[in-house]
Amino acid sequence: MKMKLLNCLVVLIFLFFVPYNSAARISLKKKIQVQNHLKSLNKVAHESIKSPDGDVIDCIPISHQPAFDHPLLQNHKIQLGPNYHPEGLFDNKRVNSLKSSEGLKPIKQLWHSNGKCAEGTIPVRRTKEEDVLRASSIKNYGKKKKIVNIIRPNSAKPQPDLVTQNGHQHAIAYVDEDKYFGAKATMNVWQPKIEQSNEFSLSQIWVLGGSFDGDLNSIEAGWQVSPDLYGDNNTRLFTYWTSDAYEATGCYNLLCSGFIQINNEIAMGASIFPVSSYHGSQFDISILLWKDPNEGNWWMQFGNSNQVIGYWPASLFSNLADGATLIEWGGEVVNSASDGQHTTTQMGSGHFPGEGFSKASYFRNIQVVDGSNQLRVPKDVKTFTEQSSCYDVQTGKNGQWGTYFYYGGPGRNPKCP
Repeated sequence: MKMKLLNCLVVLIFLFFVPYNSAARISLKKKIQVQNHLKSLNKVAHESIKSPDGDVIDCIPISHQPAFDHPLLQNHKIQLGPNYHPEGLFDNKRVNSLKSSEGLKPIKQLWHSNGKCAEGTIPVRRTKEEDVLRASSIKNYGKKKKIVNIIRPNSAKPQPDLVTQNGHQHAIAYVDEDKYFGAKATMNVWQPKIEQSNEFSLSQIWVLGGSFDGDLNSIEAGWQVSPDLYGDNNTRLFTYWTSDAYEATGCYNLLCSGFIQINNEIAMGASIFPVSSYHGSQFDISILLWKDPNEGNWWMQFGNSNQVIGYWPASLFSNLADGATLIEWGGEVVNSASDGQHTTTQMGSGHFPGEGFSKASYFRNIQVVDGSNQLRVPKDVKTFTEQSSCYDVQTGKNGQWGTYFYYGGPGRNPKCP
């Protein structure tokens, strides 16, 4: 009771000293709602680490993470590792040799320079009040907008519905003619320029299942630049999930209950560095998503080493319980089309695929996990983009990169007004 009275007193003092005409002034009711939401997200930390970019990384006990606020996970027993990795994961020497043969550099998170979290804890990026206030509502904080339309690519052959939204544009490669139990890829990391704060640019893997009519299940992971979500233009590692086509379930990173993290070294939503430079050094990350054949949980691994981040419990999903029906790799941007013009928000490096290595963004060694838990090269890889004059995609194959593609673009240009 005393604590509640103290919190109210702090809020009243804040409101009293903020100028009447200040944009920072908010209603007492909303202030209390925001503070309550922050308490649900920011668990008591064992220790906290200040990152050079201004983030605070809280090291919280693994059993106290937001996932366990979910009603389906109240009595969940944490799985501290997958029962099985996909076959063929640790014997692909050609992939590892690329780092020495083409001079690719290791990549890490910015907060690592100031400390690390102890065993038994997980690193969680602390959510700030201003983060929540940038969202359209407290309820919508950390969530993507609901799917509002489905793109059906023109083709002589019937194509699957591809998930998209009004104002969102893509340059992707995809497969859809089998049942899939995971996907893997290595992608180089950039810091694309964002025109407006309500736009974003990301590169990711999508693992999808469902009819696209409201029961879509999606697991997503990659890197993104999103000023609206994070308050800056840093490139950040992220995950996303939904079990109802972005209607009510799911969120980015650990901003709601669902994803269970077991790793004490990688913080979801934290900045990653260095990033690639045009005609300069290239930095890339590898991401693997796969379904445990026994437990049915969907796991995430970061990097070529055994850096397992955590998992989405099987109980969160319906359609993905039997595997995915569509895998996508590639880029996505928000095009708000202000003043009737296409955005200049960049995808990937901001350059078209035809410029090639060290200039264009890429996904290499793309693979899928089949029904026998085997990593394999995907068959019949297709591509899709809404406007190739704005953002494009080009696939290829070779001995070292396997199946790969370059993608991206600058957005508005003479051919994309």
